[in-house]
Amino acid sequence: MTKQPISVTTHGGEMIAALQRCSFLTAKADGRENTMAIGWGTVGILWGRQVFICYVRKSRYTRELLDKNPEFTVNMPVGDYDRKIFEVCGMKSGRDVDKTAEAGLTLVEGSKVSVPAIAELPMTLECRVLYRREQDVGLLPPEMKEKLYPGEDPDSHVEYVGEILDAYIVRQ
Repeated sequence: MTKQPISVTTHGGEMIAALQRCSFLTAKADGRENTMAIGWGTVGILWGRQVFICYVRKSRYTRELLDKNPEFTVNMPVGDYDRKIFEVCGMKSGRDVDKTAEAGLTLVEGSKVSVPAIAELPMTLECRVLYRREQDVGLLPPEMKEKLYPGEDPDSHVEYVGEILDAYIVRQ
């Protein structure tokens, strides 16, 4: 397998489009990796650096891994992809299941981070966390809070701002 370097600036529109369909975030710590489906995130410039910003619910296993190892990859499909990946990585917990094995994912060693890319989701961003903040849902407009975080003790998100250290497409 090879990694074809890409420009985040040139491919930013494709990355945003992939997020609207479904992309995946992979974290790794303690010898275990976990991939989860994400729909909330964006690429941009912050503090003079190219960044990927994502939100992970506090209850997620991925959050535990990110807090232990502040590196992650964002893995995006190029064209069609096997929906089984979403069924496993979007609906099961890595605490209970080896998602890599169950979804039939091929891991590709990261170039600049310890977290792997995924060959089946070839557009990859390698990121290192620059900033993390727990979300204050009380600051959201009431209609968003009611829709996304109902109840007295909502399972809110942690925001991770990751500096993009490498961007490429995995070629098989």
